[in-house]
Amino acid sequence: MMTPVDWLVVGLYMTAMIGLAIVIARGQRTRRDYYLGGNRSGSVSIALSTMATQCSTNSILGAPAFVAFSVGGGLLWLQYELAVPLAMIVIMALLLPTLRSLRLVSVYAYLERRFGLATRLTLSLVFQLVRAFATGVTVYGAGLILAICLDTDFLTAVLLLATVTIVYDAIGGLRAVIVSDVIQLAVLSGAILLAIWVAVDALGGVTAVFASVPSERLTSLDFSHTGWGDGHDYAFWPMLFGGLFLYVSYYGCDQSQTQRLLASRTVADGNRALLLNGLLRFPLVLSYCLLGVCLAAYASMDPGFVERLPLRTTGSGETAPNFNLAVPQFVFEQFPPGLVGLVMVGLFAAAMSSLDSVLNALSATTMEDIVRRFRNQPLSVRREFILAKLLTVFWGVVTLIMAFYVEAIADSVLVAINMIGSLINGPLLAVFLLGLLTRRTGQPGVLCGLLAGFGLNLYLAWGHPDISWLWWNVTGFVATWLTAVLVSLQLPRPAPQESEFDRSGLGRAWWPAYAGLVAWAGVIALVAYGFTTASGT
Repeated sequence: MMTPVDWLVVGLYMTAMIGLAIVIARGQRTRRDYYLGGNRSGSVSIALSTMATQCSTNSILGAPAFVAFSVGGGLLWLQYELAVPLAMIVIMALLLPTLRSLRLVSVYAYLERRFGLATRLTLSLVFQLVRAFATGVTVYGAGLILAICLDTDFLTAVLLLATVTIVYDAIGGLRAVIVSDVIQLAVLSGAILLAIWVAVDALGGVTAVFASVPSERLTSLDFSHTGWGDGHDYAFWPMLFGGLFLYVSYYGCDQSQTQRLLASRTVADGNRALLLNGLLRFPLVLSYCLLGVCLAAYASMDPGFVERLPLRTTGSGETAPNFNLAVPQFVFEQFPPGLVGLVMVGLFAAAMSSLDSVLNALSATTMEDIVRRFRNQPLSVRREFILAKLLTVFWGVVTLIMAFYVEAIADSVLVAINMIGSLINGPLLAVFLLGLLTRRTGQPGVLCGLLAGFGLNLYLAWGHPDISWLWWNVTGFVATWLTAVLVSLQLPRPAPQESEFDRSGLGRAWWPAYAGLVAWAGVIALVAYGFTTASGT
């Protein structure tokens, strides 16, 4: 359990984050300052902030659980990372230049310009509902850690975490989110590496670790399954193609990620941030997957480890070991006082870096797409600024409530949060690309397509559980695109519109970056192949 020294480390960290937010907030005067940080953020800070959000508690808890314990899991998760550099190319070439050049606060404002108000409202509300619930998963995972550390109930733990994060986020706005995320990423990376070092030392070295892990856990490439009706979610093809559509949608069309790109100084800065993210994300993901390998080895050498994990209630009402708590359980068993607090700070940093950016994005879409869009008399600059903070608090409370309804979704919170997003990622991406790449498609067709894509994914989720949820990102996209085009062809041609598609991302200056990202995807494939070969499969 946590000692007073550990609590001192955690307390100092949280106090420092709130103090940082207070300092940064002194320069804020308007809602654009609050939501976009005055467009003063550079490419490096945006890239690192985005990585910190991606490396959430869901990742730190869920990825090691998936690698070490989940049925069908293991280092197969690395296949997912092949899609990230390729997704960055699509966003840099097609999406970001247009969205950034329009000087938007809410990315969904583009949809009203291209299609109409109904499309903007529909996608904004879908984002708010889906992202609020997905954030509830984040709060749930972080609350589990706090409950164990404090030896208290889940309610008290969640209230403590949410209160600190909401206060810090409401004060600082997006600029504080970005600056603090950079700090949190450094703390988090250090905590992961420290945990790996302690695990390797306790288990007798790197060779002993890999010798103790079942070979199927080290297999990183699976070409023998398709994920289409064979019950294998994590085969190569669904993780490559499904991951590609998922990441393009998430990084390019989801307000929680795109808002930081909209806060860049220029379009070029935003593209450079995407380039850096595409290159730097894999080493980070590899590190917490290797932590999962260490946990698998630890459980193999100490079979009682799994039995000592706290229990969770499954959807069928049965109890099972909560694999999401394997990391903190290992830390408590192996780390000395003080270092436990440091690792807990890393886990808290992961939770805060994900929660703060989403709350700011939810506040931004509510303000831009609902409050300002439908208010007849505009609010004063000061009142808008205050309301922006209050909306952040409101969404913090909503996500807190959501945290109590996610426990039985999946045995890994990382899987749970990806499943939630995959229902809508494909349809969302299709709507944006229809706006950018077609002129014949109108609002009625897009809304019908959106309904068709989402409906098809719900049908697959409930009626065909043997189809990998990763394919939902592709099926939703295809169904939305085809339905929208077919319906639009049956309707009168919409009024001609001036094209807003910014082609700067297709310029020659960016082709070396795109070639580098493709080459990096090849390096990731080689690393995955190396693990598979070493496993003997």
